[in-house]
Amino acid sequence: MSGGGRALVVGLGVAGEAASRRLAQRGWSTTVVDDGAGEAARQRAQALAGLGVSFVAAPSAEQLATLVADADLVVPSPGVPAAHPAIASARSRATPVWSELELAARWSGIAMVAITGTNGKTTVTTLVERMLAASGWRTVAAGNNELPLVDAVAREPALDIVVVEASSFGLAYTEQFRPEVGVWLNHAEDHLDWHGTMVAYADAKARVWAAQGPDQVAVANADDPTVMSRTEGIRSRLVTFGASGDWRSGGGVLVGPGGQELLAVEELWRALPHDVANALAAAAAALSAGATVEAVRSTLRSFRGLPHRLSLVADVDGVAYYDDSKATDPHATLTAVAGFASVVLVAGGRNKGLDLSVLAEAAPRLRAVVAIGEAAAELQRAFQGCVPVTVASSMDEAVARARACARPGDAVVLSPACASFDWYSSYVERGDDFVRAVGEVLAVRT
Repeated sequence: MSGGGRALVVGLGVAGEAASRRLAQRGWSTTVVDDGAGEAARQRAQALAGLGVSFVAAPSAEQLATLVADADLVVPSPGVPAAHPAIASARSRATPVWSELELAARWSGIAMVAITGTNGKTTVTTLVERMLAASGWRTVAAGNNELPLVDAVAREPALDIVVVEASSFGLAYTEQFRPEVGVWLNHAEDHLDWHGTMVAYADAKARVWAAQGPDQVAVANADDPTVMSRTEGIRSRLVTFGASGDWRSGGGVLVGPGGQELLAVEELWRALPHDVANALAAAAAALSAGATVEAVRSTLRSFRGLPHRLSLVADVDGVAYYDDSKATDPHATLTAVAGFASVVLVAGGRNKGLDLSVLAEAAPRLRAVVAIGEAAAELQRAFQGCVPVTVASSMDEAVARARACARPGDAVVLSPACASFDWYSSYVERGDDFVRAVGEVLAVRT
C-alpha cells in the first residue's frame, strides 16, 4: 500500500509517535488517537502537529468508529489490546492492521535479525548486535526498545543490518516482515491479558518465521516443545540450540554444528542455565547473519549482563542479593530460582492474568517467600503448605524480612513474576528501589 492514503495510529507512545511521523513524511493523511491522553502523549502530539498529524484524545465510541471507517490502514502501538474497538472494527471491515514492524518491512529491504521469545529477548538482542558490530557490520538494535524499527530503517544508507527485538504485540500484525534470521528463544505463559490464549500467543511469536523463504534462517530452541512444533512447515533453513540442538553445551564447552568448539562455558561471565542458552542462541543467530567466530567469542567473553536481570547487588554476611526485576512472568522467576541452591524469593506486583501457582515448582529451592504488591494474596495461596510466606507493604520492609529469613549461603532474589504497575511505573524503577533498599536496610554500599 503506497503513501497518500489515510492512516489511523492507535496509541501515542514511543512507537506510535514514530509510526505517525514516518507515515506523515511518506504522504499519508495521519490521525492518531490515545485513550489515556496523558501529558507525554500530548507533548508528542504537539510535535507531530507540524507534520499535519491530527490528534484525538480519549475519543468516544462514535468518534473512534468514524475514524476507523475513514481509514485505509490502522496501526496499533505495542500494548494496545488485541480486543481494542479500533482493531476489532478494522478487522470487521477488512482494513489492514499493521504494526510498525510491518511498516518497516514494507518500507525497507535492509537485512534484519529478529529475536522473540517470552524471556531473554533483550539480552540476546544485545549480544547479537555486539557480535555483528565486532565483525565490522554497521548495525543497531531496534524494535522493542527506545528505537522504533521504522526509525532504524530510515538510517539504511548508514547501516548494513538491524537487530530487532520483536515482541509478540508487534509480530501479531505482520504479513511481509521477513528477517534474514528469525530467532524464537522460548515460550511460556505471559501476556494472556493481551493475547487471550496460549495458542494465540504462540501464533503471534511464530510469525517471526511466517514470511521467510529458503534463503532465510530460523533459529529455534530445541528444548522447547511449543517452539519446535511451530517449525513444522516453515520454508527457511532450521538451526537449533539447546541440549539436543545444533548448538549445545557439552563437556564444559559451547559446541556448534559438526562439533565446532566455540569457547569453554567457564569463560562466560556467568553460567546459569539460561545464560548458557542465551549464549548459544546468540552465537547461532549472529553466525547465521554473517558474524565472525572470533567476534562471537570475544563478545561472549566480555559481556557482563544487563541491569535488572539477576544483577548482583550486594553480598552481606554470606547472603547474596540479586535484582531480577525484569522477571515479570512465572517462567522467568522459575528460571532465576533454578540457578541457586537456596533462595529467599521476593515476588509479587500486578499479575498479568497468569497462573502464579506454578511457582510452587520452585519450592525445593526456597527457604522463604516475601510477597509484595497486589498479588501478595495469590502468592500466599501458591505456596500454602510448602514454603513460609510473609507479606511486606514496602520494598524496605521486603528487604528487611528477606534478610531475617536468609542464612549464610542463601541468595535473596527479587524476581517478581508480575508486572510493576501497582507500586512502580516500570520494572526499572522497581529494581532501582530494591537496590536502594538493600543499601539502606543493610547499611552497605551498592
